[in-house]
Amino acid sequence: MISDTLGPMSSDVTQIPIHATPKAQRNAVAGVKADDAGRLEVQVRVTVAPEGGKANKAVCETLAKAIGVSKSKVSIVRGETSRHKMAQVEAPSADVEAWMDGLPRL
Repeated sequence: MISDTLGPMSSDVTQIPIHATPKAQRNAVAGVKADDAGRLEVQVRVTVAPEGGKANKAVCETLAKAIGVSKSKVSIVRGETSRHKMAQVEAPSADVEAWMDGLPRL
């Protein structure tokens, strides 16, 4: 279940596990996939290289656009230098969970 994947949250803040792929062909949220340990992660692909935080910024922008919130409402709270990240979204958790439920399974 998607709600088991989400990190600690309140009614207005949700943490989402992310697997980022830099230097992709286009910016996109590809879907949800299980990592090696079986935990679900949202697959986010961005075109920029992971230099100077550019990829993290692009991940936040891509995620914000996909969820339908402003860029300032999405931030990386863990994994700034890793492909495996935790993003924090300032949006109702029910809305974020419904958005994740609609993503394709990879």
